[in-house]
Parts: sequence; C-alpha cells; structure tokens
Amino acid sequence: MSEPRGAQRGPGTRTVLRTSIPPFARLLPSVLFGILSGGSAVVLLACSAWLIARAAEQPPVLYLSLAIVGVRAFALGRAVFRYLERLSGHDAAFRQLAAIRGGIFERMLPVAPDGIAALRRGELLSRFVGDVDELQNVPLRAVQPVVSALVVLLGAVVGVALLAPGSAFALLGCLVLGIGATVLVQRAVAARAESRLAPLRGELQAAVVDQVQSLEMLVAFDAAAAGRARIDALGERLARLTRASASAAGAAAAIMSAIGGIAVALAVVTAEPLLASGRIDGPTFAVLCLVPLAIAEVAAAIPPAASAWRLGRVSAERVASAVPGQAPAEIPVAPATPVAAPAAEPTPAISLRGVTVSWPGAAEPTLSGLDLELAPGERVLVRGESGAGKSTLAHVLVRFLETSGSYRIGGVEASELDPGDVRRLVGLVEQRPWLFDEDVRQNLVFARDTSSDDELLEVLDRVGLREWVLERGGLGARVGERGSLVSGGQAQRLALARAMLAGFPVLVLDEPTANVDRDRADALLRDLLGAAEGEGRTVVLISHVPVDPALVDRVVTIAGGRALESDATGTRG
Repeated sequence: MSEPRGAQRGPGTRTVLRTSIPPFARLLPSVLFGILSGGSAVVLLACSAWLIARAAEQPPVLYLSLAIVGVRAFALGRAVFRYLERLSGHDAAFRQLAAIRGGIFERMLPVAPDGIAALRRGELLSRFVGDVDELQNVPLRAVQPVVSALVVLLGAVVGVALLAPGSAFALLGCLVLGIGATVLVQRAVAARAESRLAPLRGELQAAVVDQVQSLEMLVAFDAAAAGRARIDALGERLARLTRASASAAGAAAAIMSAIGGIAVALAVVTAEPLLASGRIDGPTFAVLCLVPLAIAEVAAAIPPAASAWRLGRVSAERVASAVPGQAPAEIPVAPATPVAAPAAEPTPAISLRGVTVSWPGAAEPTLSGLDLELAPGERVLVRGESGAGKSTLAHVLVRFLETSGSYRIGGVEASELDPGDVRRLVGLVEQRPWLFDEDVRQNLVFARDTSSDDELLEVLDRVGLREWVLERGGLGARVGERGSLVSGGQAQRLALARAMLAGFPVLVLDEPTANVDRDRADALLRDLLGAAEGEGRTVVLISHVPVDPALVDRVVTIAGGRALESDATGTRG
C-alpha cells in the first residue's frame, strides 16, 4: 500500500527561511566578530576624538600614550574583526546553501521527470541556482548584521548614558525614529520591485535558455528576432526594477547619513550645559559630539537588512515551490513497505491489464483500459499516431507515471515495488537521450562505475561505435554539451551502450530514429535491436515510422488509448 500523498509534502516558505539560517553554533562566531568590529569602530572614534581634544591642551605626552595605543589597536581590530566576520559568516552561509540544494534535489528525485514538467528548464535552473544563492543573504545581510548592530548600539548608548544621560536619550530617540523612517521609506519605494525581481529574473533566464536551445529552429522559421525582442523587453523590465531597488538603498543610506548629522547636533545641544557647568571636560565633550557618527554608521546596517529579508522571503517562496509540495496523484510514490523486486534473471514477464494513465494536470487520460503482454526476450514494436500515447506507455513501464489497473512485473504488482527497483529492471532510452558535456568514458561509466576501458570498448563495438570512438582519439573524446559534437544516431547508440552496461532485462527504445535521416534509420534500428538482442532481454521499440518486420516479433498499435494487436506487417488482427 502506498504511503499517503501528504508524506511527499515539501517545506513551506518559513521552513526554507529557517533552513537558510545556519545553526546557532555555526553562526555565533560571525555574530561575535561583527560585534567586535562594530564596537571597535565606535571606540576608535571615541579614542580619536578624546586624543585630538586632549592633545590640544598640550599635556605631557605620557597622558596621551594610552589613547594613542587605543587608536592603533582599535583601527587594526576593526579591519581584522571585519575580515573574520565575513570569513566565518560566508563559510556558515555557504554550508547552508549546500544543504538547501541537497534538500531540493532529494525532493525532486521522487517526482522527476514528469512531476516537474510544468516548470521550464530555465525557470527551474533559476530557482535551483539564483534563488538559492539569494538565500545566503538572509544570514549574511539580515540576521547577523542586525544582531551585531543591536548589541553594539545598546552598548554604545549605555556608554553615552554614563557620561551624559540626556545625550543618550536624545541619541536613542534619534536612532529609533531614523531607523524606523528609513525602513518605511525603503519599503514604500522598493517593496514591489523587490517582490518582482526574483520571478522576473527566472522568467528572463527561461527565455534565454529557450532561445539558445531552439535557435536553429527559430532561425529556420525566421522567428529568432521575436525571441530576442522578448528577451530585451524582459531585460529592460529587470533593469527598471533593479534601479528602483538600488534607488531605495541609496535613499536609505542618505537618510542614515542625515541621522548621523542630526544626532551630532542633538549631542552638542544636550552636552553643552554639562560642559558649561564643569560636569564634563573638553575631551569628554568631543567624545559625546563625535561618537554619534560612528553609532549612525553601525545603525546603517539595519535598513538594508529589511530589504535583504524581503528578497530572501521571495526567493524562499520560489525555492519551496520549485518541487510540488505534494506529489501529484499521477506520479508514483514509494510504498510504505515495498516488496522485494523480482529477479533480473531470467527476464521477468510484463503484464498490463486495464491500465489507465493521465499526465499531471491533464483533463483526460492519455491511455484508457490498455492491455499489453510482454513475454521474456520478446521484441515488440509499438506504433501509433503522434499523441496516441506511445511515450506515455514508455513512462508507465519505467514508473514515471502512476497507473490505475494492473501493471505486473514478474508476477508482482509494480505499485508494491519501490519505483527505483522498477527502474533497475526496466530501462528507457529516450527520443533525445541526455549526454553530459564530458568525454565518452564519463557518459558511459555512470551506468556501471566498475567498468574497465576494455568493457566500454566492447559494448561500444556491440552498438557499432568502437571504430568511430577510436578514430576520435579513444574514450577521452568529448561529446559536447547535450551531445552537440555527435550526430543523432551516434547519440542513440551511446545511450543504448549506456543502457546495456546497466544490464536492464527490459529495454524501452522511444523513437530511436527520430533524429536520424530516413536513409540511415533502418541501419540504425538493425544495429540497435541486434545489439540489444541476447541474454533474454525484452525490447520494446516505440516508433511512428515503418520498421522492417523481420526486426521484431510482434507489432502493437496504440489507438484510442488502447493497444491493438497487429501482425508483423502492421495489419490489425
């Protein structure tokens, strides 16, 4: 019995935000270093002000020695602690990014590929890379700076209060009103822009990826200019939103600078009576007047933190929704207690009875009441018009899609098996097989990482690629991004070699000649089926083009969502 769909529920926005914040023990060093750096800045200005004012009184130099040492120490400390704060903070944040990406990938695996088909590749890439990267700013620019700044500000205000309580109250009021006003102004100016930045960035990246991957087709139909115009329009919108966000940040910085000046003026007004009455001396008065500038500099880290939090929240929403929070009903999930998979040898028989299948979000099922029997070692051609459900059948066989009805492998219901176990028995060579931007060796060994070079060359020989690979320099020959340096037929042969290394007892070939010239299609099919034959392997060939009847044992036609048996020539029986 399958586990409840709710068991696949992913994290919400708050959970992603909490996950982006490193554990307390890992974040604590950056907070402490931030406190020491901010505190050094405040004390540095205080020592400098006292030293200048006291030196003007021309005392013996011995009375200035401590202040001179303090200025040097706090100047060095400010820089060193700032460096250590950045170093420890980024280390903690980057470790969390790895955990977040790993979590996304773990949630993606059970529902991929059909459960995430609604997201375009560029959009998914933007969430997996750009939005996750944005989450590093939650601890770096929102949490840690605010905590450090508040501690430093509290200490500085208390220190001022020990010298002049009136100045401390004036400074505190100035900080509260100034920071509050800055945050409100920044929110009013940039909140809408910041909420749109991440989605628009994802939309732009998706458009660019689509344009690049479809460039040949777009050029052939004279449609490339329209795509470029759309990319330009999206880029201009993104630039406007970025300028709005930057303008808000600039306004916040200007306001905080003005707050520093106002705080200085208030300090002069409140401390002057103390100086006139002799309750404080000249150097102390200088300290009270100039320290608000350093305090305002420390406080200036708080308004940007609010902006970083808003941006992080938008990115957290996108990360949380990158993978369905709950697996669609059309996507199989692992049973709570899966049964043992049938043995790969001998090749298990496959039986589909009354199978109905729908794609996620589809209003009507693609296959309805389908019956199909696959005997061990049988080569079956599945035909049908475009959209009839041939590829849907392929995805059913490898358990990418859930079924109603009975799907049995070796006499065991597929719904009682872990989908991963099914995929170790039934392999799929897709219409456009994915080749990594690596050499031939790396594109093969991930199917069986213990394979030697001799074994790789042997399986390449079986699919007719040994001589081609050796002519290109051997197994180290590059195949290019998504196989750009190989032909469609060569890509299919590499994919078949990979599947044969994996040792699937049941192999599904989905439109293997779709990217091959018609003159070479028969030769490619003959080589593919000949290589896949043997060891009792069952082969399901899906094709909408005619196939030599001598290459297959049986022909099945998909029509009206059902499987209709035909004879070897394709005539319905």
